[in-house]
Amino acid sequence: MLSRRAFLAATGAALAAPARKPNLIVILADDLGFSDIGAFGGETETTNLDTLANNGLRFTQMYSAARCMPSRGILMTGYYAQQSGFEQKGGVVPPKWIRYTPQYLSDAGYRCYHSGKWHVPTQPVAGAGFHQSYFLGDQDRFFSPTRHSLNDKLLPPVKRTDGYYATKAIADNALNWLKTHHQDHQKDPFFLYLAFTAPHFPLHALQADIDRFKGKYDMGWDVLRQARSERALQRGVVNCKPAPLEPEVWPPWNTKADELTKQIGPGEVTRAVPWKTLTPEQKEFQSLKMAIHAAMIYRMDQEIGRVLDQLKTMGAYDDTVILFLSDNGASAEQLIRADGHVTGSTPGSADSHLGLGPGWSSAANAPFRLHKSWVHEGGISSPCIVHWPRGITDKGKLRHTPTHLIDVLPTLVDLAGGQQPPTPGKSLVPAFAKDRPIEREALFFHHLDNRAIRVGDWKLVSNSNGPWELYNLKTDRGETTNLATREPARAKALEEHWHRLDKQFEAKRTS
Repeated sequence: MLSRRAFLAATGAALAAPARKPNLIVILADDLGFSDIGAFGGETETTNLDTLANNGLRFTQMYSAARCMPSRGILMTGYYAQQSGFEQKGGVVPPKWIRYTPQYLSDAGYRCYHSGKWHVPTQPVAGAGFHQSYFLGDQDRFFSPTRHSLNDKLLPPVKRTDGYYATKAIADNALNWLKTHHQDHQKDPFFLYLAFTAPHFPLHALQADIDRFKGKYDMGWDVLRQARSERALQRGVVNCKPAPLEPEVWPPWNTKADELTKQIGPGEVTRAVPWKTLTPEQKEFQSLKMAIHAAMIYRMDQEIGRVLDQLKTMGAYDDTVILFLSDNGASAEQLIRADGHVTGSTPGSADSHLGLGPGWSSAANAPFRLHKSWVHEGGISSPCIVHWPRGITDKGKLRHTPTHLIDVLPTLVDLAGGQQPPTPGKSLVPAFAKDRPIEREALFFHHLDNRAIRVGDWKLVSNSNGPWELYNLKTDRGETTNLATREPARAKALEEHWHRLDKQFEAKRTS
């Protein structure tokens, strides 16, 4: 593969090499569905993200690891979670050989900053090597977190009367890092990891933002899924028909349906059933829940806009590479934790604790199947935007080559002119000039008991150690036609390949 330097030299007409190393920003949304932003088929007002897409690139086949911790572990180490051990729940001790993204970039002369969610089993500054960090460890309280820290030191819990809102606070701290960098380290390039908790449950949003979207989702999730799928198809983002609803599939750890109804009320719906089967009360309540979800995304987009404005004020906008991603698909989870849910509380307020649920999650992940934690396309497909005014001239174009979060660290190091890490990903820099294949052995997925492998256009996938399903994603990314019985030899070969990689990654983790 061409290095960044050789690539720039070879494609000088397509990419103009900047006078200095570019600044690097990775913006990560939490539980954002594939079609939740306008550039990927959504109707939500995401003006800033859409502007980045229209003036940058959209990678249409970017994959995550299906859930928060493994995806974030990959972004910070470059390794599959099965290699690093960051797939496990609780008590994870990072292998001694692990190095983190800011450590690689610091070696290349970068100042490194973090603001937001972390979910990696080490401290951002002392453990991972960030120079500054605001760490929000409490994703269940958007208005009054009890766990957050500044440069690894715990901060006092926030009172509800303090006027705090997590999405704003994460952007505020990022702005502080950028302003301080411009003042004290202007000669050095920077890396900013901006990790929002939106739109992760609970559905907490500012009332003014909720009011902006009230009534806009009265059509229901069936109509919304179809509309988003059609827009994504028209824009060339996908070329498949939408998968049908699957009302029999939901997270087994969800709060029991009768308990949800008891605490939240008769408007709650726990299955992705056809919208027409809902009562008028359910339709009204469910429409409001999606409005809150949209409000959370809108606010995140607005805060991203403030960061972009700061880059322009600093004169750094043109020389900054921005990658926007989601850690997994939208969530079907309906859990009541933390402060619980106050029956009769205003939806979206600090007293409420609502989840999006499988109906709207199916729409948010349109046109794909299933949700966060599954490794069908709905759980692992992330919208991906790359924006770099001075480096990308093919503006507004699509990149269809399959990519994965394992590719982010090699891409950042390549852009930084650093030493490539010994990780399984590939630099995406060659695809900035032209949509070209990224050669690789396979893409691997394993979360809980959900398993998948993709080789070329073929994907083998299984839920909960169930039977393997085989799909040709070139024509059927919606995973609607299982070809396992028609192509048993191909399915068998892919299954053997998956097991071989699984054993190889386990050996790496324990080495």
